[in-house]
Amino acid sequence: MTDRIRTRFLVIGSGVAGLHTAWRASAHGPVTVLTKRTLFDSATAYAQGGIAAALGAGDSPDLHREDTLAAGAALCDSEAVQVLVEEGPARVRELQAAGARFDLDPSGDFKLGKEAAHSRHRIVHANGDQTGAEVARTLVAKVRESPNIDVQETARVLDLLLVQDESGLQCAGVRASIAGRPVEIVADATVLATGGCGQIFRYTTNPQVATGDGFAIAHRAGARLADMEFVQFHPTALDTPENPLALISEAVRGEGAVLLNAKGQRFMTKRHRLAELAPRDVVAREIFREQQAHGRVFLDATKMGASFLTRFPGISQLCRARGIDPTHEPIPVTPAAHYMMGGVVTDLAGRSSISRLYAVGEVARTGVHGANRLASNSLLEGLVFAERVARDLQQTPEDLPAPDVSAWSVPALDDRGAAQVVADEIRQVMWDYASIARTAPGLRRCVALLQHLGERIAPGATEERNLLTTAQLVAEAALMRKESRGGHFRSDFPKTRRKWQGRHITW
Repeated sequence: MTDRIRTRFLVIGSGVAGLHTAWRASAHGPVTVLTKRTLFDSATAYAQGGIAAALGAGDSPDLHREDTLAAGAALCDSEAVQVLVEEGPARVRELQAAGARFDLDPSGDFKLGKEAAHSRHRIVHANGDQTGAEVARTLVAKVRESPNIDVQETARVLDLLLVQDESGLQCAGVRASIAGRPVEIVADATVLATGGCGQIFRYTTNPQVATGDGFAIAHRAGARLADMEFVQFHPTALDTPENPLALISEAVRGEGAVLLNAKGQRFMTKRHRLAELAPRDVVAREIFREQQAHGRVFLDATKMGASFLTRFPGISQLCRARGIDPTHEPIPVTPAAHYMMGGVVTDLAGRSSISRLYAVGEVARTGVHGANRLASNSLLEGLVFAERVARDLQQTPEDLPAPDVSAWSVPALDDRGAAQVVADEIRQVMWDYASIARTAPGLRRCVALLQHLGERIAPGATEERNLLTTAQLVAEAALMRKESRGGHFRSDFPKTRRKWQGRHITW
């Protein structure tokens, strides 16, 4: 027997974008939030760097806009960037008013940091390096205190419910497995806030829930996706045998830490005029090159001494738990998949190409990041566009035709171990052939291997199926773009090519 839930607004995901959307939309009607594990299981809670916004003296939205466009390598949507930088400061102040405890200077103003490719100090932090956790705490509290929000945890969305009427194809909600039960959630509007897809790679900073579900679900429904080749690899994850890898924030380099190769030599000064504060894709590739040439790479913050412990308490704890004392020894680091710039194409209100279906946060391709995300713009994007989605939701008509009721069941997964083996093989294939340095022969092999692995995925392995679909979208787009730009680097086409400027690969 299939259960059916009726709600005004359905939000899928519990990161900054999903939580903020749910909180603000609850003023306009009942909201149901689905999350794969718990409300705290999202990439937001892992975010160390902070929130970028033009809040300081000598800064302005125009300067923030210039930095964002420069990082995006001529693929940003300038109108979306303008929205981001103009509305960002207000969203940060609203979050502070909602209870977020950001770091302040003695005068009570925001204590602003500087990160790679930013021309000004404009990064808002909370408890040094635990900004994401504080944002998540604040928004979870708002969601839990709202009587208009129903939260369904341990809920896996299987597919979108689609209806066709005289106005065209519309999203009417989802089919989901909630604690193993088949449930249909029918909604006037559905919001994908499912986060990223770092788990398609062997090395990633993304939590284990980041398996690309939203991209795959939207793709199966026929929604438009774009820019899936643009994956950002964070240059400095803690180089340990874990999944996910712990993140060593860009802010550490912002405070003066330097990169050393296995010979103890600093190398970034010879590779880019901004040295360790060069754009992330540049730093990631140079670390990768040093690893191939000399072995491990280290981040040396020892000159900070004991101040490292107070400036970066979370990172200090992460390191010390793994036997590393960052005040006296360099930290081993490695690049790792960190952020997806592409995704479900949306307009400035978060609307996708399917009526009544929205996307927000990392799963969305708003156009603000282009080919390469500027540091600390991701939490900002989640806040700014979630607010826009929430405002637009209230205009959604309530005349949605109810989908036909049909009997279905959640497909059983008989062998979880076999599914996990396939998932791990997908991750290794993507790391070997579609990660930091890509080539046509490698990508063609990647596509072929992924197709073969797909034949081994059982019907009940729905998460692994989403992982595969998203990996295929990334690999195929990377094969099509015959140039290097932003987070996409082709060693067989190492230069940016004029004919690809402004061109997007869409699905």
